[in-house]
Amino acid sequence: MNHILLFVLASLVPSFFLFEIKAAHSHPPRTTYSQITVMGLVYCDTCSNNTFSKHSYFLSGAEVRIDCKLKAETPRTAEQIAFSVNRTTNKYGVYKLEIPSVDGIRCAEDSAMVSFCQASLMGSSSSSCNVPGYRSTSGEISIKSRQSNICIYSLNPLNYRPSTRDDILCGN
Repeated sequence: MNHILLFVLASLVPSFFLFEIKAAHSHPPRTTYSQITVMGLVYCDTCSNNTFSKHSYFLSGAEVRIDCKLKAETPRTAEQIAFSVNRTTNKYGVYKLEIPSVDGIRCAEDSAMVSFCQASLMGSSSSSCNVPGYRSTSGEISIKSRQSNICIYSLNPLNYRPSTRDDILCGN
């Protein structure tokens, strides 16, 4: 009985793959839209030295404003889309913006950076760490995948610091 089942499956599998190949070639290619993510993080710079040290920690609940300008080009037009959104950091201090697909934005294909995003601090969730350090950032690392048309803009970190520096904890 197992031989019969194996025979039936073996005869169906090649025809299934042929059907899939024919179906894939019979439809016109679909337009793929960019999947764009803008992200960054906020931390408490406990020692007030504008670096993430062993005494620093990530700030959850911090408010960040993200401003972006994206260049969209289609065969008939060239447009620029600008927007601002506020985001709150998660428990790891990370804020994230998923930008919906927009016709004409092909971020992974562009060799030069034609899109621009920056983040700015809006408010700290911590009363003990609420003095802005790095208030805004436009420096970014771009990760692009042409195969999937995905772009991730990772912005430089933003930070708050305490109103007074703890010299015992941080040293002189």
